Amino acid sequence: MRCTKIICTIGPSSCEPEMLRRLQQAGMNIARLNLSHGDHNTHGEVVRRIRELNQTLKYPVAIMLDTQGPEIRTGLNEVDLVVGDELRVTMPPTEEQAEPSVKTLHVNYQYLIDEVKPGQSLSVDSGLVKLKVLSREEDHLRCEVIHGGFLKGRRHVNLPGVAVQLPSITSKDKEDLLFAKEMDLDGIALSFVRNADAVREAKETLGDESKGMKIIAKIENQEGVENMEQILEEADGIMVARGDLGLEVDMEELPQLQRRMAYLCAIHGKRLIVATHLLESMIEFPVPTRAEVTDVANAVYEQADAVMLSGETASGKFPVEAVETLDRIVRRTERYPGVDYASKMNLSSARMHLAAAAAQMASELQFKGFVAITQFGRGAEYISNMRPRGLPIYAFTNSARTYRTLLFCRSVYPFLVEDFSINPEFTLEQALRTLRDREGYQRGEQFMVLANILTAEGFVNSLQVRKIP
Repeated sequence: MRCTKIICTIGPSSCEPEMLRRLQQAGMNIARLNLSHGDHNTHGEVVRRIRELNQTLKYPVAIMLDTQGPEIRTGLNEVDLVVGDELRVTMPPTEEQAEPSVKTLHVNYQYLIDEVKPGQSLSVDSGLVKLKVLSREEDHLRCEVIHGGFLKGRRHVNLPGVAVQLPSITSKDKEDLLFAKEMDLDGIALSFVRNADAVREAKETLGDESKGMKIIAKIENQEGVENMEQILEEADGIMVARGDLGLEVDMEELPQLQRRMAYLCAIHGKRLIVATHLLESMIEFPVPTRAEVTDVANAVYEQADAVMLSGETASGKFPVEAVETLDRIVRRTERYPGVDYASKMNLSSARMHLAAAAAQMASELQFKGFVAITQFGRGAEYISNMRPRGLPIYAFTNSARTYRTLLFCRSVYPFLVEDFSINPEFTLEQALRTLRDREGYQRGEQFMVLANILTAEGFVNSLQVRKIP
């Protein structure tokens, strides 16, 4: 069983039912809906198709909505920028204002002239265009083109080193969160998270009835980097969103920041997703670069819960081949030990200590895997947090939401049972028989089991060694 989960962004190349089925067969565990593109009707149809597909699968495909987040973009005008050119950067004109005669780039950020200082830079269109600020004038910035090119309208703008005054959750984000709530989705990737308040605001928007939905904070700017630990206290995990983050901080800092996020997620027992440019060349070509292969392997060595494809599956020419390639790289890399950050985790409960003991025993003895009987998923997550090498964690739950959200956890493969018996032993025996009948385990093969047992004092947590009947 593959430990590291695979997230696929769904788009024009992958939204048809047959392609969704092929992506799942290739290794997709979680489908990502990018709300920077498309509308609720389009994404709602994808949700319906995935739910229909799930009716035929042993393990479901979970669905994660990715918000657009607060963004700064250029205006609708297009401009050809030549290295060394000077241009004006200003707010988009109103209907009453005439276009200036000099070359101009419009940016929809009202504090632009006040906050960006001479000597600082503007990064446009994922860093393909770079501008240096020469001076601040009354109604515009005077800039020099450092990296040029033909710039289309509505391109994304990054302001490295500037603490931008944008809302944590935009009005569009709130509408999209309510859409996720209505559709009962499994996770939210929250874009451009700068502090813990953004996560709290998202939770408030979703309400108590969405409790259990995973909220993953995307770290994409310097402010988010500085507040990572506070963000992790509120969020269920972090996505290392290396595209925008690599424009907001010095590029050479990215590897260390990714490692830092991996460490923090490990010691706090939170989910880690590594995203952006994993197999970027496969948008156009059927094979990746060797550097991309190594990049994926490093994410696996760092014990990421999941790795994510973006344009490769959303709009690329080879979506299925990209997933198959990612699956092969991950499986090969998982044969070797990764970093051991999990050993530094603070074990704050008896059940966490039991999970740690289970992982240690399984690494020393010939067990086939783990079984967790869990309603809300915590038992399975605790074992996953210990990063037991190469062993599957089979989670049995009576909660449909838990059944799907556990797919965000490394090594966890869930089963949905109609209901738990009043007698925990009966539920456990049913689980072991399921592993025999559906997974092909043989009688006598041993598993570590984290489950309740019934005693004279009531239900208590237990760690057991059990055999397949």
